[in-house]
Amino acid sequence: MSDRTLVLLVEDDPNIVDLIRSNLVVRGFDVVATAEDHVALRILETEGPDIVLLDLMLPSADGFELCRQLRERSTIGIIVVSARGGERDKVHALHLGADDYMTKPFGIEELLARITATLRRTRPGPRAVTPSTQRFGDVAVDLEAQQVTKAGEPVHLTPTEFALLRELVLNPGKLLSHATLLRRVWGPGYETETEYTRVYVRRLRAKLEGADGPPLIVTEPRAGYRLVVPEDA
Repeated sequence: MSDRTLVLLVEDDPNIVDLIRSNLVVRGFDVVATAEDHVALRILETEGPDIVLLDLMLPSADGFELCRQLRERSTIGIIVVSARGGERDKVHALHLGADDYMTKPFGIEELLARITATLRRTRPGPRAVTPSTQRFGDVAVDLEAQQVTKAGEPVHLTPTEFALLRELVLNPGKLLSHATLLRRVWGPGYETETEYTRVYVRRLRAKLEGADGPPLIVTEPRAGYRLVVPEDA
């Protein structure tokens, strides 16, 4: 079995495919490319790629829908690489589970940096020694096992969602700015991408907070977020 990182490239422009493939291969990656959504899903199941680079403007598929399907099936890292640079498209892709969003044209070094940062979050690595399970109301977070439950029921989080929650859990009650969270979760250079924190905090709230229950994550306008510590904690 190869130890090389396998990149699934979903792109229909042969020039971009050649550019990305040639630059990644010489840096030790393996690349498999397709422009078909059903082929991409089959590769996801059969070859177990480490990360997906996804174009949104595919000739015979809806890139947003493919992003949703990829996220439904896997916690794999998903980086959207698209000519669609509008904020609405970026936010929509993040809502569907993308971990990052790049706008064409882009530099290869930037792409490599983003791949590295995404893999750091989404690919299993050695577990650090962490405190015992942390509880916040009916939400329990086991940092070592990377497991979350709500009212005793398992909650499925993507690696990026868990990485964001982990930062909040390790700093209960403390205000964490957008820039701090972006730097710690996504990496250096993301400090101005506030759409990422807004979308992913919203995703965490949808999974961890009850419709009528107390908030778990509080927004401090124009400042950042803090994890609420229950009074009886």
